[in-house]
Formats: sequence, structure tokens, C-alpha cells
Amino acid sequence: MNNLDKPVVRPEKSISKPARLLSLDALRGFDMFWIMSGERVIHALAKATGWPVFVWMSGQLHHTVWNGITFYDMIFPLFLFIAGVSMPYSLGSKAAKYGVAHPHLLPPNAKREIYISMIRRALILIFLGMVVNGLFKFNGYENTRFASVLGRIGLAWFFAGIIYLNCGIRGQAVWFGVLLLGYWAVMEWIPVPGYGAGVLTMNGSLESYIDRLLLPGRLHDKVHDPEGVLSTIPAIGTAMLGIFAGQFLKLERWDWPMRKKGFGLFVAGLLLIGIGWLWNFGFPINKRLWSSSFVLYVGGWSCVFLSIFYLIIDVAGWRKWAFPFVLIGVNSIVIYLASEGIIDFQHTANYFFGGIISHLSQSWQPVWAAISVVFIQLSLLYFLYRNKIFLKI
Repeated sequence: MNNLDKPVVRPEKSISKPARLLSLDALRGFDMFWIMSGERVIHALAKATGWPVFVWMSGQLHHTVWNGITFYDMIFPLFLFIAGVSMPYSLGSKAAKYGVAHPHLLPPNAKREIYISMIRRALILIFLGMVVNGLFKFNGYENTRFASVLGRIGLAWFFAGIIYLNCGIRGQAVWFGVLLLGYWAVMEWIPVPGYGAGVLTMNGSLESYIDRLLLPGRLHDKVHDPEGVLSTIPAIGTAMLGIFAGQFLKLERWDWPMRKKGFGLFVAGLLLIGIGWLWNFGFPINKRLWSSSFVLYVGGWSCVFLSIFYLIIDVAGWRKWAFPFVLIGVNSIVIYLASEGIIDFQHTANYFFGGIISHLSQSWQPVWAAISVVFIQLSLLYFLYRNKIFLKI
């Protein structure tokens, strides 16, 4: 923990980088914080205080019904983006062992080992996603939802990895363009029976129609699933944006020191936000469809968030403030699964703090109840961290 508390000063022209970006763990933790309990704190504060800033933040912690965007819509793709950023670091070390500059130059036997590992990871995530959906509460095949958040992360990360393992940067860029433009083309031009072509509604979109045809079991919204089959294609693009960012940050060139790369990533994020916003007029920003404009817009914000964390933590060396987020980030899968119903954190928090909270102002009791849940969750994560217990898939 001591190494997290001390600022680390790096020479401006240094091209050396840590084996693991602490900013990436912190950003992953920041992202997961809102899902695990952070949103409950903000909702409770908004209700207790009525302050405009908390009311606005509370409104941002809800999904949009269809078209449009809120901060809450960005949490899932940001996590997938971060998974993409990690890939050049994890696979880059394997390439270095074979003395090649890029993983796509690895010999077939080395790639085969990576493929097996990637397939295993994707299958585990798909299975865990079904567990979160209630697999072990099996209530019949027709009532089982097979699509999931973790399943999409596993599939999109896997196919983005296949592209990264077999293509240089130019090939990756071509694939990225094909994925986004191809998805836009089929959504606009392929007619849906009873609706026609280019009907981007929950009932009439091609994505929803494909879900009704191909997805087994129950759909999330009866006629549509936000983690459906066709929309997994542009989600691969989200992971690839992370791969691009990871390759850029990993770049070792004297004319691209760490600080310059941080600001470069920030500018790239602003450009992506602008392009996504413009495309929104022709192909609406929509998380449930994972539209191509959504990929660019949220990918831009992901770059902005990463650049800020990177500049503050890895470049300036200010780490202490981020330690709670690091606790979450290094065990993000654990806390996600636990928060989705495996552990009743509220019950545990009530056991330790319920008596004290019951004597406080009634309007503030929900606030302290939510904060007590955060405390219990962070205590669990700190215990795991201190004992070096990490769930790695």
C-alpha cells in the first residue's frame, strides 16, 4: 500500500512504463463503483438534499429509454474499452518473449496457446453472465435469458483479440471501419418483415428482429435484447478502440513522452466525440442498439476518462486518492458478481450499522445506509487485496 501513497516523478522524456498501468485499474474501479453501490449513494443524496448537482447526477445514473445518452449508458462500454486497452500489454509481453515487435508476428504455435486461453476466458464470461441472469434459479428454458453483459464482454473482447492477433495497425483500422460502417449499412438497408428497412425502433429494428429469430430463451425486453446477436458486432469496435488506445500508450518513442501521449489521447477522445455526435443525426446514438455513433461517442469519452486518469496517476504520480478505485478495479469481476445478488451487502451493512443509522435523521438514513454498503464492499475488497486474492479470468 505504501507504494500507492507516494507520488512517483518520471522524467518528461522517459519512455519507460510500468508493466501494469495503475491508472487503468483505477479507471476500471471508478467505472465499477457506480454499478456496485455508487449510484445508490447519489440517488439517496439527491432525495435527501434536493440540491441541483445531486439531482442532475441522479438523472445521469439512469439508462435512456431508447435514443440518447447518459453517463450510466457509458459504464458498460467503458469497461469493454478498458478490457481492450489491457490487451496490448498482456499480449505484448508474450510477443517480447519471442523477440517480435507485435503479436500478429508470433509463430503459429504461440498463437494457438493464446487462442485457447482466449476461448476459455470468453466461455467463462458467457457462463458467469448466465449465472448473473439466474441460471441456477432455472425456471424453464423459455424463461432463461442467455444474453448478458459479461457474455457480450467475452465475445466482443474475443473477436477484437482475434483481429489484433492477426493484423497490424492498418489491418486493425480497416476492420474497425468495416465493423461500424457494415453495421450501419445492414441496419439501414436490410428490410424487416412488417416494418421495412431503416426502422430503428425497439420492435422494427433489424437488431431486434435478429434477436427474436436467433436468441434462445427469454429476451430482456420481450421483443429486443440490449446484449443481442447483431449489436455484438459494433461492440467489437468498442473493444478495438481500447486496443488502439493501449497500443498508443505502450508506444516507446522519444518524441512521444508519457505526458504528450496523455494529452494526445485526450484530443483523440474529443475528435471521436465530435464524429459520434455528427453521425447521431443519421444513425442515432443508442446504447440498446449499440449504434456505430454510440461506439464513437462513448469511445471518445472513454479516451477522455483514460487520459485524465493516466495524466494524474501514471504521469504526475498522484496515486493515493485512487486507492479505493484500485481496490475495486483489481477485483472488478468479484465485486460485480457479488453485487448482482451473490452477496447481500445491505443485510451485512444493516447488521453492523443499522442500529446507529436508525437514530439519525430519517431523511438522511437512506444516505448513510447506502454509504454503509460502500464501506462493507470496500472492506471485503481490501481484505482480498491485502491477501493478494484476485479473480483472474
